[in-house]
Amino acid sequence: MTSFLAYEDKGPEVPHGLPLVLVHGHPFDRTMWAPQTEAFSAARRVIAPDLRGYGASPVVPGTTPLARFAQDIAELLDELEVESFVLAGLSMGGQIVMDCYRQFPERIRGLVLADTFPAAETAEGRRARGDMAGRLLREGMRGYADEVLEKMVAPYAAPEVKAHVHRMMTATPPEGAAAALRGRAERPDYRELLTRVGVPALVVVGADDAFTPVPDAEAMHAALPDSTLHVIEGAAHMPNLERPKEFNEALGAFLARVDRGLVRSDQ
Repeated sequence: MTSFLAYEDKGPEVPHGLPLVLVHGHPFDRTMWAPQTEAFSAARRVIAPDLRGYGASPVVPGTTPLARFAQDIAELLDELEVESFVLAGLSMGGQIVMDCYRQFPERIRGLVLADTFPAAETAEGRRARGDMAGRLLREGMRGYADEVLEKMVAPYAAPEVKAHVHRMMTATPPEGAAAALRGRAERPDYRELLTRVGVPALVVVGADDAFTPVPDAEAMHAALPDSTLHVIEGAAHMPNLERPKEFNEALGAFLARVDRGLVRSDQ
């Protein structure tokens, strides 16, 4: 099946190392990965899609389960003839990454789980996500974006970072955001899956993240058989934008480790 996702696909003519696939969170788009795309596409192929219902990808109303987002990514990578890769996701994107590993682990050579958590939704959380979906459809995105901006990024974040995050949130189609909220409300529990991950993993979290606090990251790190935990000071829920230098250093070291492991396994 041909993918319908909008995406960015950058990299040198002769790449070094595995492709890096970046999955954005809610309610954002692929531009949230701009510092990473710029930094890592100098040496390797970097692919950053807009998920269905976000950015320049088509809006599909109703309910979009995490499994459907994961299937979309597989179809895009099929179309781009990318067989194996390192897969990174933040927040909802991290949960989509977990579902990708559930569906096609043989293609994934490394996992990056940033500011996310693996547990299924609670009954209270399901109600809250359903209520928020209805609110976004009634009111649009601006009120919500104004309310949560200083939880998505820290109150002390740079003004240009705040402006970028607010712009992404207000540009997201309410129908796409609502469909994703309904899908996340029904997500499975990925905690047992993490204990069976057979590739290296990097767990990253902002020290001041209120949505997915440091203890959530520590629990994932403890569950994963082979993982590195990196807590980024001076950041909240989006350390890749708030502290791109520190985030990129952690990600770069992880990518180098995965690449070295592949070289050894091929010898």
